[in-house]
This record gives sequence, structure tokens and C-alpha cells, in this order.
Amino acid sequence: MDLDVFITAHGAEWDRLEALLRRKRHLTGAEADELVTLYQRVTTHLSLLRSSAPDPALTGRLTSLVARARSAVTGARKASWRDAARFFTTSFPAAVYRLRHWWMPTAILSTAIAALLGWWIAAHPEVQAAIGAPQELRAMTRPGGQYETYYSSHPATSFAAQVWTNNAQAVALCLVLGAFAGLPVLWVLYTNMLNLGVGIGLMSSAGRLDTFLGLILPHGLLELTAVFIAAGIGLRLGWTLIDPGPRSRRTALAEEGRSALGVAVGLAAVLFVSGALEGFVTPSGLPTWARIGIGIAAELAFLVYVYVLGGRAERAGETGDVETSDREAALPTAA
Repeated sequence: MDLDVFITAHGAEWDRLEALLRRKRHLTGAEADELVTLYQRVTTHLSLLRSSAPDPALTGRLTSLVARARSAVTGARKASWRDAARFFTTSFPAAVYRLRHWWMPTAILSTAIAALLGWWIAAHPEVQAAIGAPQELRAMTRPGGQYETYYSSHPATSFAAQVWTNNAQAVALCLVLGAFAGLPVLWVLYTNMLNLGVGIGLMSSAGRLDTFLGLILPHGLLELTAVFIAAGIGLRLGWTLIDPGPRSRRTALAEEGRSALGVAVGLAAVLFVSGALEGFVTPSGLPTWARIGIGIAAELAFLVYVYVLGGRAERAGETGDVETSDREAALPTAA
């Protein structure tokens, strides 16, 4: 494609569309029809430009022009309670369910690594000595020690808010770092599993593993599930960068990225529940069996939510992306 000839041939149409967009509130019927026609033509021009002569400056101009024209043609739509309901009943569970083959293996492997680290630490006193001095370890693991008092060290409300913020940041980090081929996500996962393994190992060596599990399980089941989902989807996003499949890399990353952002919002709500459990249930005076039972019930409720609502939505064609009407118009690309 000769770019100068292309600009000369179609530049007047682009300028005309620009002029119509500037006065879109005062168009006559004929001008509105002209705007629609020009929008369709410029969309085709942009497609040809991307596939044959991808000039960054011109592509940027036409992309902006097409986006503005599309908004003028289709009209802006305000978010509503219907959108929120659709997100939590369809989009979010569908996205999590669709990518279960990424986060379920992540969860199983990560849990196995944490258990293995815990056994290794518990079985090797020299490893424990490398973690801390004997008096420091006793201060952490003894009855009323740091592992127990941590959950009641602050008022429940502020503690729950702090936990929610920290966990939401960790989840967002997993999703964002997925764009870097997924490798940093593995480090985030390892760090979390190492911390868990250290707790298991030290408390087990002190003969108080039951106490530790009674403190971790009420909130940890749901919290770790959210981390595993974020890590799995982050890894999927990184793999999309390597192998986009039949889609163009740009389209694949856009679709998976929008889905990942939606999952981040949904997981923030999940972590809010987990933070509430950690702030109010874990340090409560309830019997251990009751606290663990609440944690298991919350975990099962979430999994049923994902597999029932998400499975139904995924089978109906939902992917977790935004609605079709809110997506950028799909353009053909060169084979």
C-alpha cells in the first residue's frame, strides 16, 4: 500500500467525519446518516491500514476517530444495577470457571509445596535454627505466642480492613504481573507458600499444628483460593502473550486482559468476605470446630457459586469479557 496515495484518497472523508463528530448534537437527519456511512468506511480504512501499512501515527488517529464515531452512533450507556447483577451472577463466575484448568492445578501444586516445606522445616531442627533463634521461635509458637495473638492484635474492624487491603494488593499483583510472561506470578506464589510452610513447620515442631490449622482454616481456605485464582489467571494471561492462538496477539491480550480485570474486581469482593472472617471469626471465642466449619462453609459456597453459576454461564457462551456492545468493533486482520 502506498501510504501517501491512501491518505490523499481518503483524507477528505476522515476530515468530514471529524467535522460531523464535533457538532454531533446538532446534525440533521441526512448528516446523521452520513456520519454512520463514514464511520463504516473509516472502520474499513483502519482495518486495511493495520493489515497492510501499520503507520503508528495514522493508525492512532483513525483508531481515535473510529472510537468516537462508534460512541456517537451507538450512544453512551451508563452503568446500572443491572450491570452489577450481571457481573456477579454471570461474568465473574464464568471467567473463573472458564479458567479452572489454570487455577485448580495451581492450587493443588501450591498446597503440596506448602505442605512439603512445612514437613521439611518440622523434620530438620537445623532449618528451624536458620529461621530464628530458639527464644524467637518459642515466642512465636508457645500458647499465647505471636501466631495466636496476631489475629487479635488490633480491633476486628480495622484488622479486617487491613487484611482485605493487603490481600487485594497481592491478588492484583498476580494479575498485573501475568502480562510479563507470567514468571513473576510464580515468585508471588512461592513467597505465599513459603510463609505458610514456615508456619506449618514451626507449629508442627512445637506440637501445636492443630492450633495453627484452627487459626488458618477459618479464613485461609477462601483467601488462598482467591490467590490461586489470581495466580492461575495471571499465568494464563502470560501464556496468551506467548501463544495467542487463532486470535491476533493484540486481540487475545485485550480479551484476556478485560476478563482478568473483571476477575480482580470479583476477587476483591471474595477477599472482603475472607477479611471479615479473619477479623471476626478467627480470633473469636468460638470452638475450633465451629470456626473451621464456618471457613469450610464459606469455601464450599464459593465453589458451588463458581461451578453452578459459572458453569451455566460458560456453557451459554459467556467468557467473562464485557458485553459485545461495549467491545471495540472487531476488525479483520491479514492472514
